[in-house]
Amino acid sequence: MAMKVKGSIPQITDTLESLEGRLLFAVPKKGRLQQAVLDLLNGSDIKFHRNSRLDIALVQELDIALVFLPAADIPTFVGEGKVDLGITGRDQVAEHEAVTPASEQTGVEEVLDLGFGKCKLQVQVPEKGSLKEARDLVGKNVCTSFVNLATAYFEKLEGLENGKAEVNGTGAEKRELKTKIKYVGGSVEAACALGVADGVVDLVESGETMKAAGLIAIDTVVESTAILIKSKNPTKPELVSLIAERIKGVITAQKYVLCQYNIARPLLEAAKRITPGKRAPTINALEEEGWVAVSSMVEQKKKAKVMDELTKIGATDILILNIANSRTG
Repeated sequence: MAMKVKGSIPQITDTLESLEGRLLFAVPKKGRLQQAVLDLLNGSDIKFHRNSRLDIALVQELDIALVFLPAADIPTFVGEGKVDLGITGRDQVAEHEAVTPASEQTGVEEVLDLGFGKCKLQVQVPEKGSLKEARDLVGKNVCTSFVNLATAYFEKLEGLENGKAEVNGTGAEKRELKTKIKYVGGSVEAACALGVADGVVDLVESGETMKAAGLIAIDTVVESTAILIKSKNPTKPELVSLIAERIKGVITAQKYVLCQYNIARPLLEAAKRITPGKRAPTINALEEEGWVAVSSMVEQKKKAKVMDELTKIGATDILILNIANSRTG
């Protein structure tokens, strides 16, 4: 099955001279991941100015050009080596690889799980309907934006593999997929209410949209999060490593805070158990005899509990400081 690329990058042909020698880095041009990606680039000190009419932007102080593409197209461009690096959803990579399996020279390699954009691609049916299991949708109409993953899912459900039915384990009899998979580019959740589909395969984040449409999830096709991917043969491997380290530093900074406090030395071991740090806490002696100052990274989500526990054992002057950026082992 041929992979259909919904977007294009026509402006690149007009600026080949300025792109020469630069690493091409694809980022979502719109959609649910875009703002989080732009915030991540800003935190990584990847500075650029984008003309509103162009889908490319040159990065200042680094030999990088950002290419703004639909998230669904990024695995194609990265996988074929047309672009060196990209940020997209794991769901989009899975959709691409469902029809274009990776080889030694093609396909993408995951560099980092970015930890945001978490969602699930789920099979959904009307909550008040008679369909209760995914198998109940076999032979019926299913709408989705993820045609390749939905097709592969129902092929497996129907006992098909590469268009062949498993007959007594021989796979000899050839037959078509009974379930009718229909492509819908947006508002997939409305397909059932409008009578276009009996069920849908759609992304679910909070689940609010699904509930509002009167749908219920009955199975999960794939779990997704935003990921940094690279081609098998990037033009500038050292720059790929640099960008990965910068992004990793920003993610760590968002996940942790710096906890500083003073404590009597006899209580230090108990305090270290509360704040062990990424590797070990930093400890400095105070001028007041028998007291030390401690600095340690703690998880953002645990900071209140850590402060409570430190207070309970006798720590004083407890401060929580945000981390703007980091480089950790």
